[in-house]
Amino acid sequence: MHDAGRTAGLTKRVICHTRGHTFATYLLEMGTDIRTIQRSLGHKDVRISMNYAHIVDRGPLGLIGPLDR
Repeated sequence: MHDAGRTAGLTKRVICHTRGHTFATYLLEMGTDIRTIQRSLGHKDVRISMNYAHIVDRGPLGLIGPLDR
């Protein structure tokens, strides 16, 4: 993971945990519901998965309107 990050030109440290953050952010951006993300990442508590929700800029309640697509 470290070598891949360096090859990609990333200046921040890249660890295996980074992959989970990236995956969760991608799922949120694609409109995946938080419970699906929770199951996908193996989180026992949904509050852990909710940590990723602040990254994605959504409207009220995290919804995307049809005109926003």
